[in-house]
Amino acid sequence: MNIDLDNMSLRDLRDLRNRLDRAISTFEERRKREALAAAQTAVREFGFNLADLTNGKAVRNKAAPKYANPADPTMTWTGRGRKPRWVQEHLDAGKDLADLQI
Repeated sequence: MNIDLDNMSLRDLRDLRNRLDRAISTFEERRKREALAAAQTAVREFGFNLADLTNGKAVRNKAAPKYANPADPTMTWTGRGRKPRWVQEHLDAGKDLADLQI
């Protein structure tokens, strides 16, 4: 992947940096979801489900973050439950929730 940083505008560079920060901050969570999906597929091939192999305790998927704070990409929200302050402030400023999507 070649990105010509020298010919990008400041806005494009900041956008790229924000996207990169989000990708880095969610990398481990994505890998965990991939591992869980692979485990579920492998267990199904043998005719079981993960609950059968985990002493009856169901394995729940943690909701993946859908929104990130542009000022601090480590601050995320799944879209469930109460809105974090940074989301509410964004909405109160007349901006769209879609702007915060990961």
